Amino acid sequence: MSSGRRRAPRRRARRSGRAGLVAGGLAVAGVVAVAVAVWPGGGGEPSGARASSADRSGAVAVASPSPTRSYPLSVAPRTIPAVREHTAAHGPGWRPAAGARVVVDDNGLADEGKLLAGELKLAYAGRAGAKAGDVELGLDKSKAGPESYTLTVKNGRVTVTGPAEAGVFYGTRTLEQEVHGGGTAPEGVVRDRPAKPVRGFMLDIARKHFTAAWIEDRVRELGDLKYNQLGLHFSDDQGFRIESDTHPEIVSQQHLTKDEVRRIVALAASRHITVVPEIDSPGHLGAVIAAHPELQLRNVSGVPVRGAVDISKPAAAKIVDDLLNEYADLFPGTDWNLGGDEYQALTVANPAASFPQLATAARNRYGAGAGVADLTTGWLNDRAKVVHAHGRTARAWNDGFFRSSTVPADGSLRVGYWTGKEFGARQPVEYLSAGRKVVNYNDEYLYYVLGEPQTFVYPTGQRIYEQWTPLVLRGTTPVPARYDSQILGGSFAVWCDLANSQTQDQVAAGIRMPLRALTQKLWDPRTPSMSWTQFKALASRLG
Repeated sequence: MSSGRRRAPRRRARRSGRAGLVAGGLAVAGVVAVAVAVWPGGGGEPSGARASSADRSGAVAVASPSPTRSYPLSVAPRTIPAVREHTAAHGPGWRPAAGARVVVDDNGLADEGKLLAGELKLAYAGRAGAKAGDVELGLDKSKAGPESYTLTVKNGRVTVTGPAEAGVFYGTRTLEQEVHGGGTAPEGVVRDRPAKPVRGFMLDIARKHFTAAWIEDRVRELGDLKYNQLGLHFSDDQGFRIESDTHPEIVSQQHLTKDEVRRIVALAASRHITVVPEIDSPGHLGAVIAAHPELQLRNVSGVPVRGAVDISKPAAAKIVDDLLNEYADLFPGTDWNLGGDEYQALTVANPAASFPQLATAARNRYGAGAGVADLTTGWLNDRAKVVHAHGRTARAWNDGFFRSSTVPADGSLRVGYWTGKEFGARQPVEYLSAGRKVVNYNDEYLYYVLGEPQTFVYPTGQRIYEQWTPLVLRGTTPVPARYDSQILGGSFAVWCDLANSQTQDQVAAGIRMPLRALTQKLWDPRTPSMSWTQFKALASRLG
């Protein structure tokens, strides 16, 4: 998609059917006090400090208080995403050398230590004391966020500390990039943390089967880029792609076994990535309906509605709840996507006349004035109760929330905002002003729809890097900045509408730069200091 290109308005689009590293920076001359970097929302480093201008990586580069004749002042590392602050110092920096080790000060960091040691071809020595040349990982008692970290290169040694394992892991990702290709980690101190708590990638494995090995490769890529969520949309009209014990009759021939999913979930956990499952309902259930045609929604003339179950039938709710309960143990993360979008009963001019059985069920449950939108909202609320009982936080697509409903959607439901083109479209501010928390899936920038159906075109990293921010929820216009704290982050999404349009390898190549651009924009709220050409060259050097 060329920079700045706008798509023409269209009728309700399907969402997926619904449709070493070269150190760069500003060398600062002279002697300056310890740096202060003020994080969004307040807070910072020691008072009385004075920050220098930002270097080309976007990090705040600061001079050391003790110059030396032996080494020039260091410059901030160039990484993806860029580090938020680097305090420069005089010294040789650090690079892996024979005899160096990775040590930890807490057994809980063993996984992070062993991973880093393997990547840098160093020995892992566990809780042995650090010595010259070593990398030491540790937990500290700071009150910073769990994804924050401090990376110090001093006296020929590296220490990476954070208040939680996730932050220490991100520090190891920075170090690995610093020394990539024979590079040197610059002397000084990196203090870093993400701007947004949700940094996601969503994959439609329902319409197109992706192998477990391919998904695992994406998990490793996401971890190196400091993403923390992987969404798996595994049920739709074209397929149901994960083994089921409660309803094996609905599972597609090509699918992931539960053992394969467990390995994916475990690998993701080792990279501090939560896997977010999605069984979309009450629409997009064609694979379930194929095995249970009696559950399909039919209009007043008896014509079946593709992908939609009849939510007036208790059996429809039972089968979906069976599946939600079954997969709760398979996906132990905190989040669950209930879908809720594109229920076709609500896209006709008069839902009550077209689907009288739904209108009757609505009145029976909610009273004489209730309508089909009320019954559909009740369906979503009931599914939310199921996942809440397993301790999960639920989200639904924005077109699963209905303005016409007098039954309010569960107050804890988070909104996955993807489009403003649905039937009865609502502006993002309507959700935000109601106090809802939102994850940004803006289909203008973050939707990679195979085959480019309707008016979709493949998103580019350049458009994301130069134009998008988390405030840009719909189209190209940002919402007011006062809502920033309610926007939890964003997610890039691959939808497989025309599944054979690209191979797995082509998908991996196509999403490579968009993923790198998105993590930069979710990690650091500042306008990137590197041009797109410089950023792309950096991505090429880092591999």
